Parts: sequence; structure tokens; C-alpha cells
Amino acid sequence: MKRDDSSLLAGAQAGARSAAQSDGPAVLYANGVEKTYPNGTRALDRVKLRIGRGEFVSLLGPSGCGKSTLLKMFAGLESPSAGHVRWWGEGMATVDTPGRTLAMVFQEATLMPWAKVAANVRLPLDLKGVPAEQAAPRVEAALGMVGLSKFGHVYPRELSGGMQMRASIARALATEPNLLLMDEPFGALDEFTRNRLDADLRDLWALRDLTVVFVTHSIYEAVYLSSRVVVMAARPGRVIADVPIDGPAVRGDEFRISPQFMGYCKQLSDLLVEANAHHQEERNA
Repeated sequence: MKRDDSSLLAGAQAGARSAAQSDGPAVLYANGVEKTYPNGTRALDRVKLRIGRGEFVSLLGPSGCGKSTLLKMFAGLESPSAGHVRWWGEGMATVDTPGRTLAMVFQEATLMPWAKVAANVRLPLDLKGVPAEQAAPRVEAALGMVGLSKFGHVYPRELSGGMQMRASIARALATEPNLLLMDEPFGALDEFTRNRLDADLRDLWALRDLTVVFVTHSIYEAVYLSSRVVVMAARPGRVIADVPIDGPAVRGDEFRISPQFMGYCKQLSDLLVEANAHHQEERNA
């Protein structure tokens, strides 16, 4: 995907301003959210989190800290045992109303192997009953945004792992969301492909004025992508820190090797080490 730094800078700055200056309801709000499963496992404990319009927020933490569980609650796929989640200051019924649409990208591309890429991308529009003549330009635009304009006619098996994930992102973008939830979508990819997709995702966030919540285990990925990193600890899952990332609006490889980037990585690493040490002390007590 071709980068236009002037457009990206304007989009990123607009997103940052809207997040910082919004006096209206949060796009997402979790208040005292807890999750206990029937077997007694406490996945989340009193999570409170506010996400404003235009933010790119990463949920960072070890396996078992409830990141994916919280994301599924934001998507309406899980219900809290206590507390509540609000979308745009209201209930789930506000989702998929004009200007309030969410889409989710999962860890696996989950493409239909028997359908061509364009049909896979069109799937959510088909499920909503969008007429073919209206769906076609949206599918074409979504494929263009992820650099797959020439691959709509092929089957998923003909794509690399990274291209399959691009198709999955295109499927989400076809719904024209303003809230994008992503559950560690690049975790299974090689580092080179992952870095490229991270860069493309930040471009899309800036250009589309998206609000993004992104689950990851990678400190480096979280710092590169985010305007904020929410650090979580495990057993039970809880928020232990909320770190603003004051990086450049347009980020490239030079940011990854900058002292500022390394400083944020060390800060987040220290937080995770401290949380893990505290957890071990509790287990040994």
C-alpha cells in the first residue's frame, strides 16, 4: 500500500485530537468488569477502561491475563459476570447504527477455503443483506486498502499467510467500521511480515479515522502501533498500568530503533516483570 505521509500525518493528528478533546461518551467503556467461568476460573477482576474516539489502544500482557476475554466483551461475544460494558455511552443496541459500527479480526484469518477472496471479503455484507451492486465497490475498496486489489479472484490457498490476514482485515473493513477490534492477528507470522502489516495497519488507522483495540503479547508491536498501551497481569486478569505512547504521528523503521522506542519498551518490560514477580509471591504465600 502506497504511503502518503502528509495524509497520514493529518489523519493521525486528527485522531489524536478527537481522542484527547472528546467531551462526549467514550467509544468503549468498561466499568468494574469481572469474568468468572463456571469452573471457578476468574478471568477478569474489576477492569475499568475508557477508550476515546480515534485512539489506538493495545492490550498487552502474558497468556491468561484476560486480554482476549475483554476484547470479546467489547465485541459483544462475552458477557461480564459483574460490572458493565458500554458502547458510545449506551448499550449494545447502539452498535451497527449510523456512525457506530464495529468489526473484529481474529487470531486466524478464518477464510472460507471454497470461496474466492472477494467472496470472503463480501461475506459480512451478504449476511447483512447488502445488495450486490452496493457491496461490490465496498469490497473493491477494502481490497485496495490492504493491497489485494489484484487478488480478489483467487482462492485463499493461493495466498501467503500474511496475504490471508490482509484478506481477513479487508473483510472487516468492508463493513466500513469506525471501531476495529483485533485479537493478536499477526502473532503467527514471521517478523518481517508482521512488521510490514503493523506499518500498514497504522496507515489504515490514520487514514480511516478508526478507533482500534489491539491484543498482543509483543511489547515491540504494542509500542510501534499504539497511542496507549494498557498493561494487564494474570490470575485474575487486571489492568496494572495505562501508558501513553508519545511517538511520532507517522512511524517507520527509524522509530523502531530510536531511543524513545527503546525507552517505552523497557518501561513496559519492567512493568510486566514486576507484575509477574508479584504474582509468584502471591502463589508462594
